[in-house]
Formats: sequence, structure tokens, C-alpha cells
Amino acid sequence: MHFVRSGSGSPALVFVHGFACTHEDWRHQLRRFERAHEVLACDLRGHGKTPGRPHECSVEHYGGDVAALVNNLDLPRVLLGGHSMGCRVVLEAARLIPDKVAGIVLVDGSLNATSDPQAAEAAARATVEKLGYSRFAEALFRQMFFKASPEADAIVARAVESSAEFGPQLWPRITRWDAGSMDAAFAALRAPVLAIQSTTRNAQLQRAPLKPGDTSPWIDYLRSRGARVEIVPDTGHFTQLEAPDAVNRLIADFLKAV
Repeated sequence: MHFVRSGSGSPALVFVHGFACTHEDWRHQLRRFERAHEVLACDLRGHGKTPGRPHECSVEHYGGDVAALVNNLDLPRVLLGGHSMGCRVVLEAARLIPDKVAGIVLVDGSLNATSDPQAAEAAARATVEKLGYSRFAEALFRQMFFKASPEADAIVARAVESSAEFGPQLWPRITRWDAGSMDAAFAALRAPVLAIQSTTRNAQLQRAPLKPGDTSPWIDYLRSRGARVEIVPDTGHFTQLEAPDAVNRLIADFLKAV
């Protein structure tokens, strides 16, 4: 597993990227928190500089890999931060290393399905196959941004190109995990959760920005699970890149509490 590591101080902050992304999406947080904490960001299997075969790409494998990274580096206490798919990954990892997790930060997560994991996976696969993966990925990532920019174009291009091999298998597996494992992962948590949310999404995967005071089924779910929810308004899905100062401030406040 490729990862970057800098700074010193406990708890260590371990950041996990989203679907078809890389560790570079956490660069603003790495620079901010390495002043007082050990910080790490990794590339999951098949992403960035970490090799991975498509059949190995799943939330379950990724959670195991992140937990193994924490254990192999002998990190005694960690704050796990995840973005998008990475929210699922850090929840899965926390189930494996509960005694080491001081807190969890979820950045713009979501819930693709709530029941019947096999049917949910099949429906997600059918959606991908109907459009063709390249068109599906282009549409999925393009609507994550509400303002055009060179960075947005680069992220969309990176996602479509880098995930061509594993994406058609991984996306349905994410949906299966949501339906079959999300509840159990939250139920197993012993650490506090901060959820930083900037968008909401409908059944057609179309996103819209949130405003202060807004709610959504995902936000309601988070609150029912005891998470502290903070909204970053007028921002796209890549909250930690588009509004780094707000995200860093919320993480810093959360660190004081944990």
C-alpha cells in the first residue's frame, strides 16, 4: 500500500480517499495537521500508486488494509478520516481496531441502499451496464461539482481513466456494503463521529448543495446513530478540497473534544 506520512503527535490522523480518487485529495489536511499530529494518507488497492486486482477491490478489503496499516505502523491511537467511499472504509476499519480509534471524521458520505444487499448490488450493476462504465463514471463525477474549474476537470478525468478496470465491480460492491453492513459498522463503533456534509443526493445520484439547517435521509441517519453533523454550505462533493479552511477548523475542534 502506498501512503504518505509526516509530522508527529497523537492521535495520528489517517485519511482515506473516495471512489476513483487518491491520497492527494487530502493535501490541505496533511499540511495543516502535520504541525501537531502524525498524519497519513493512503492509496487504496487499485487507486493511485497502490496495485490491486478488480476482484480485490471492495469496502471489506479496503477496511482491512487500513486497519493493517495502523497496526503495522504501531500507531496506538488514531483519528480515521474518510471522504465519500472512504467513509465506508474507515467505518469498516474501525470494526477491526476499535481500541485504537479515538474518533472518526466522515466527509460528505452517503447511503446508496438500505435493504436486501444482493438486490441492491444487482440494481447498481444494472445501472452501470445500461450506461456503459465510462459514461456512468463521467456523469457520476461531473455532477459532484457545482462550479466549473480546471481542478474539477482534472478530477473527473482522473476518475474516469483510473477506474476503468475496477470501477464496474467496485461501485456495485459499495452499494451492497451500504445495504448489508452500514448498520452493523455504526453499531460497533466505540468512538465519536463527526460528519462534515456539503451535498445531498437523490435516487438518480444527482447532487445538490446543502444550506445551514438543511437535512436529508443521510443526515437523519447520521444523527440517529449519534454523529455530530456539520454542514459546509455552497460547496461541492470534494469538501476537503473546495472548502479546506472550514473542514480543517471542524476537524481541529473535533480533535480537542476527543
